[in-house]
Amino acid sequence: MNKAGYSTKQQAINILCEEFTKYNHIDSKLYKHFDVKRGLRNADGTGVLAGLTQICNVHGYVVNEGEREPIEGELIYRGNNIKDIVNDCVNNNRFGYEETIYLLLFGVLPDKQELDYFKQVLAMYRELPDGFVEDVILKIPSKNIMNKMASSILALYTYDDYADSTTIEQELRKAIEIIAKMPTIMISAYQAKRKNFDNQSLILHPLRKEESIAESILSTLRLDRSYTPEEAHLLDIMLILHAEHGGGNNSTFTCRTLTSSGTDAYSAYAGAIGSLKGPRHGGANAKVSEMVHCIENGVKDWNDDEEIAAFLEKIIRKEEGDGSGLIYGMGHAVYTKSDPRAVILKANAMKLAKGTEFEAQFNLLERVEKLTPGVFAKVKQVDKVMSANVDLYSGLVYRMLGIPDELFTPLFATARITGWAAHRMEELLTGGKIIRPAYKAITKRKEYVPLEQR
Repeated sequence: MNKAGYSTKQQAINILCEEFTKYNHIDSKLYKHFDVKRGLRNADGTGVLAGLTQICNVHGYVVNEGEREPIEGELIYRGNNIKDIVNDCVNNNRFGYEETIYLLLFGVLPDKQELDYFKQVLAMYRELPDGFVEDVILKIPSKNIMNKMASSILALYTYDDYADSTTIEQELRKAIEIIAKMPTIMISAYQAKRKNFDNQSLILHPLRKEESIAESILSTLRLDRSYTPEEAHLLDIMLILHAEHGGGNNSTFTCRTLTSSGTDAYSAYAGAIGSLKGPRHGGANAKVSEMVHCIENGVKDWNDDEEIAAFLEKIIRKEEGDGSGLIYGMGHAVYTKSDPRAVILKANAMKLAKGTEFEAQFNLLERVEKLTPGVFAKVKQVDKVMSANVDLYSGLVYRMLGIPDELFTPLFATARITGWAAHRMEELLTGGKIIRPAYKAITKRKEYVPLEQR
């Protein structure tokens, strides 16, 4: 395309955009006037109740006599506190993500024999279909790994003779198969991106069935395939913490909404990946990384609370950072006093960071966590309980593990596919109705004007 042609097309779009914006505006006051639950949230910030679930409980506050009271956050998987799950794995030096998959899908903790068998089944499904990597991933690479993962999930539909079947047998098979294949898709998409857009060598390692999912990710990602037990166990904890977060989070609700329409599993999971990609959702971990780089470059003394607070104030005032005014990694829609995932991750990250080049970055994040609530209150003139969420420390953990920034959100998706699968099957079993909230139409009736009279 020549420059003139591009310019002409761009001018045409600019003209059409002006026309579009002229007629597409809604006064924000109308939302209050019609009592619209924007974002499906009540006026006090609580979520609109849209369903029931046995899978997960995200507990961050109590309502006492009509008012929200902050409490320490809890994340409960099928009745089991996430802290207990992680602590048992840490204390016994074992991997727990596979157990978490079993728990979320089936609703009970497996015994040793059941868990060993389930691990074998997951390992058996890791391989992609013959020719899939070459035809679907390498021949059509993408700069964005999340988009490539979504399109790859959709492509798997073609390889499934029972793609449209929604029987529990077929849905469970698809769930296990896609959960097992997600890391393979992610690493293959990343390698294709490196080759085609970063001018790097293409290296695709064969899978090792004896490795846990966390070990397999590190093994296939790294050129020399080496990793320490500490690194693999930390990544395993990350996968456990990101596996599920209730039916109301945007990507899981997207998955349930798509499922309620009767569409196939591949479409539902691909839609959930698209949702998670957004910077207001899973993509926030990449935004935290950007913000941290900005703070690191803008603050001379990382041990000076006053200088850090002044820089955070500039970010909130939209004078620094990406211009959003947000301190990414701070605050949550449900958690108030603490995000249990952040608490667990911070404690384990501190162990790995101590005595390394990352210790100074860890200490800087601690200061951001400590100072942000006060700076926010000063600038916004509101007294709001605010704590770090899981995204504040996840980027540092990934960097310590040598994981590139462009894989932060894809790793989130690789873990969260477990929660999506559990919720999809629950929706199929218990939903019964297509999810269809209402929108109030505010356009006044008009007389149609024939073309020749306009």
